[in-house]
Amino acid sequence: MHETELLNGTVERLIYQNKENGFAIFIVQAHQQNITVKGYVPTISPGEHVSLKGTWHMHQKFGKQFDVQSCHIEVPTTLIGLKKYLSSGLIKGIGPIYGEKLVSHFKEKVLEIIDTQPERLHEVPGIGHKRVEKIISAWKEQKEISNIMVFLQGKGLSTIYAVKIYKHYKENAIAIINENPYRLAQDIWGIGFKTADIIAQKNGIEPHSEKRIAAAIIHIIQTIAQDGHLYIELEKLKTDISQLLELQLDDIQQTIKNALHHLYNTDKIKLITHANTHYITIPSFYFSEKGIAYTLKQLINFPAQHIFHPQDITKAVQQAQDATHITLNEQQQHGIFACLENKATIITGGPGTGKTTLIKNLLHILDEQQIKYLLAAPTGRAAKRITESTGKYASTLHRLLEFDVSVMRFTRNETNALTTHFLIVDEASMIDVFLGHALIKALPLNARLILIGDIDQLPSVGAGNFLHDLITSNCIKTISLSYIFRQSQNSLITINAHRINNGEFPLSKHENSKRDFIFIKEDNPENVGLHLQSIYTQALPRYGINADDSIVLTPMHRGIVGTQKLNYDLQTMLNMQNVSPHLSYAGARYCIHDRVMQLRNNYDKNVFNGDIGIIENINTEDQLLYVRFFDKLIEYETSDLVELVHAYAISIHKSQGSEFSAVIIPLFMQHFMMLQRNLLYTAITRAKKLCIVIGQPRAVAIAIKNKKNSERLTFLQQYLTTDLQCR
Repeated sequence: MHETELLNGTVERLIYQNKENGFAIFIVQAHQQNITVKGYVPTISPGEHVSLKGTWHMHQKFGKQFDVQSCHIEVPTTLIGLKKYLSSGLIKGIGPIYGEKLVSHFKEKVLEIIDTQPERLHEVPGIGHKRVEKIISAWKEQKEISNIMVFLQGKGLSTIYAVKIYKHYKENAIAIINENPYRLAQDIWGIGFKTADIIAQKNGIEPHSEKRIAAAIIHIIQTIAQDGHLYIELEKLKTDISQLLELQLDDIQQTIKNALHHLYNTDKIKLITHANTHYITIPSFYFSEKGIAYTLKQLINFPAQHIFHPQDITKAVQQAQDATHITLNEQQQHGIFACLENKATIITGGPGTGKTTLIKNLLHILDEQQIKYLLAAPTGRAAKRITESTGKYASTLHRLLEFDVSVMRFTRNETNALTTHFLIVDEASMIDVFLGHALIKALPLNARLILIGDIDQLPSVGAGNFLHDLITSNCIKTISLSYIFRQSQNSLITINAHRINNGEFPLSKHENSKRDFIFIKEDNPENVGLHLQSIYTQALPRYGINADDSIVLTPMHRGIVGTQKLNYDLQTMLNMQNVSPHLSYAGARYCIHDRVMQLRNNYDKNVFNGDIGIIENINTEDQLLYVRFFDKLIEYETSDLVELVHAYAISIHKSQGSEFSAVIIPLFMQHFMMLQRNLLYTAITRAKKLCIVIGQPRAVAIAIKNKKNSERLTFLQQYLTTDLQCR
């Protein structure tokens, strides 16, 4: 057993620092020698003086090392330490160049000057008014963040989220956390209930307390939304509370009851009774579904001006076909009739069934009649696709509904409705219940709503089952397109997508069809990297496809063929020539030209969950990274990188609404829990020119056979068809 010792010294340099969990390896200069230190510490910078508590051990390869258990940081006092400290990029506006200038001018008093007399920074040549303002702001922010770091460290927690906590709560952070630590789990993306619970218990909140159980209730309800659910059965909720808090259910039954009563009486939860079973939800979930049902009924029942008589629709459809030189089949014609006759219509169908052709002909008719319409889709990629296929402008739903970040809500709503006669939304299967509610509210009652999507794809990444529930309610006219057009029958991608959807194994070849679907049989997932090397260097060039317009879609994040490992391999394969400059975060290296994906809706930046962009520029001086998302360039600070991941490989769920020239899908038995028909179907239908499946035939067969998708617990269908009430 090694004895705990103290080590005091100056941080010489960082070898590795994982800002996600606080683990670092760094060199400390102490006792006139350089000592390797490793362990979990607050964010440190070269030049800082550290007081470390830990144990020594001998590493076979690297020699004597110090394993740190606790770390106290002090700002440097020597000129060398000050230069390293200010040159580290810790304070925005000061990099190596200005760090050297400041220390040369103010000597040992430089930090005191920055702190108490920042106006004197103008004395340094080259430092203008804007840079001084930047330094003052960054210095104040850094002091507050340091306080939060010390506070978190005192609770035995990682300091990684200190920056995000400060940005959310500002100078009130510590007071708010002390008052109600559970707010962290609700307010700060990435902080879980367990972390907040540790702080709460260290602040004296008893394990069996009503406050702790109430926080667990809200946390569990919010967590089920990650799997698409909006409600939870009362009895399951009780069991989940017991497991989460590691308490015996019998010991907390009464406290749970008390907590539920308190939450109900303070309008923090809603209780739904359906088929003699009690369900619990939170108000935002309940009012979103209830609001959709109420407003949609109003829309459908509101009298609309008849644009055409039936015989006129027939004539208009024929004229549209003549103008577009495209003959519509009977299903497509029924679809256009439905769109022009009904207040709300859903058009659903798989690839090659003519959804886009239907839209183009419908838009031609509306243009001829000078009828105002709006085109939209949930994501930028999907909106761009509609624009390319129809020649008409389409916006994202967030842009259409004019999200106002200052009040965190959409500007367009029931009191400021959209100005249109028709709203046509593509990729409607991607719409979650919250976006669906905002969309329905923003429609004028005399308008017509047309939702277009593929009901056989995966449901929305967000909570709810918007399109599915609308269809199953039978309240909205729904037209299903099933006929596959001849030109699409020439594509193995289309043929196999429909075969999979019908429960049949995909074909490797088909008479008169293009060989745009390839199945590479492989039993060993460790060989996927070799196949990818061959695909990217040989197969894609042979098909005339650029690597930038290809993607790997996989069911899982972890494992040999999960997104994390594949992104590391693909970045090494495709972008290693751009390693400098770069920023490192959470064990990943972000380089210019890397493809990255946003992991959550960030309304401040106006980027959303699943958006894919390219790193266009990196400022190592100020530790800033710039990502191009379509027509906008977004700035990311180091602390924001928790919201980004590489996107050479992404999960199939995240690929909804996107299309790529080439899609590569690894599928193995280690994905067993995720193998579902709609998952494989969604992945294949993302491919435009080439789809390559690598994996075990057994895994593909299991996915095709498994038609049972995880049911989402929602009540939108019931709200539309019955008088189901909450209390």
